[in-house]
Amino acid sequence: MKDGYGNTITLDSLFFNITEQCYRREEFSDYTRVDISNGILFIEAKKKFTFTLKNLDRMIILVYTKSGKLDFTDHLLKKDYAVKESSIFASTKQDITIKGEGDIFILFVADFFLKRYLSAKTTDPIDFLYSIVQQEISLKLIDISSIDALTLYLINKITRKKTTSIQCEHDVIELMIHRFSLLDIIDKNIDSSEVEIAKRAKNHLLKNFVHPPTIQQLAHICATNENKLKKSFKRVYNTTIHRYVLKLRLEEANLLLKEQLLSIKEVAQKVGYKHQGYFSKLFFKSYGVYPKDLGKASHNITYNTPKLKI
Repeated sequence: MKDGYGNTITLDSLFFNITEQCYRREEFSDYTRVDISNGILFIEAKKKFTFTLKNLDRMIILVYTKSGKLDFTDHLLKKDYAVKESSIFASTKQDITIKGEGDIFILFVADFFLKRYLSAKTTDPIDFLYSIVQQEISLKLIDISSIDALTLYLINKITRKKTTSIQCEHDVIELMIHRFSLLDIIDKNIDSSEVEIAKRAKNHLLKNFVHPPTIQQLAHICATNENKLKKSFKRVYNTTIHRYVLKLRLEEANLLLKEQLLSIKEVAQKVGYKHQGYFSKLFFKSYGVYPKDLGKASHNITYNTPKLKI
């Protein structure tokens, strides 16, 4: 069968390989493949490996390079990707070679799995990603981020040997919720002046979230009034300025906790909180796990982590 690029591609599917078992783990010479349930699977590698895809699957691919290097080659578009720490790809037809060396985790999520969680809101991450994989694309890079301590904690939960697929599927959904929350999605129907105000505020907060300005000061910086600033920011980013500052602080804390160079108290102070207990309470409320528990997932691992991008 010919695809839209004039190339021959098989009709195999990555996601329809589960027989009587809902959860299936296969150990290959250079990587492990785990089919969690119909629509989600992951591969995990600790050394040099090659994984090929020649399918017609609509999918989202979440890639985590914890150490080492990873490269994607899209043979349809003849394009190479040097994959960063945490990347999201979309694909609807595949002739892809994945080559890596190091500690790698790759999660494949079918569009029909995403479809279960659609909300009919274009700014919802699931709806946003689902709409992309309804287009005809071979491989498209959607987002790049850094691996944080919570991500390592969740990957550790997913890769432990499970007795039931539902347990592992629950852990995967936790990872998806966390990773997708980092996406910056703006409704195209919002007035351009509101978008400009919100972006100006966001850019300033990215640089000053440890000691953020007051709403009055931020409104002055953005050349608007307080009411217009708050309304514009809420419409564009679907959150309040206060909650956005909290999000930035906890994301930075996640990166610092992964490095394990500072105590929890020092991390709290580094991101703008004087009291460790209050910081831990906020962290648990946002992520469902206390900072002290994250160290267990990344103990004795060394990473070179880039700082929060501005």
